[in-house]
Amino acid sequence: MGSTVPLGSPSVSSVLRRAVALRCPRCGRAPLFATWARMHVACGACGMRFEREQGYFVGAIYVNYALTIAVSLGGVVLLDALFTLPLATQLTIGVTSAVLLPLVGFRHARSFWLALDHLASEFDARLERRRR
Repeated sequence: MGSTVPLGSPSVSSVLRRAVALRCPRCGRAPLFATWARMHVACGACGMRFEREQGYFVGAIYVNYALTIAVSLGGVVLLDALFTLPLATQLTIGVTSAVLLPLVGFRHARSFWLALDHLASEFDARLERRRR
């Protein structure tokens, strides 16, 4: 573990910026991924555990799937409306994007899922402190 990191309640925008940068949502100092596909177990700076339980990132799969469908289908429909593409071209673009987008979005889907969970946990903790 590195030097001590002062932890406060970061703003929603800073947590989302950290998600885009694939950094720890709590402190923003350490990367989430050790390799392209393997996440660190915990943050090297603040110690935040990234995977809380088995199946924790199933929600990230749904996010990635929804974005893939929206971009693949929406992109094909938009391109067809603008350029009246032949069916073979539409299918090529749609299938290619449906295969590649989940791979490209995998890391960011996990990062955003972790960031959203962190924001929700912080919100719950603040509510609990106010009740006491």
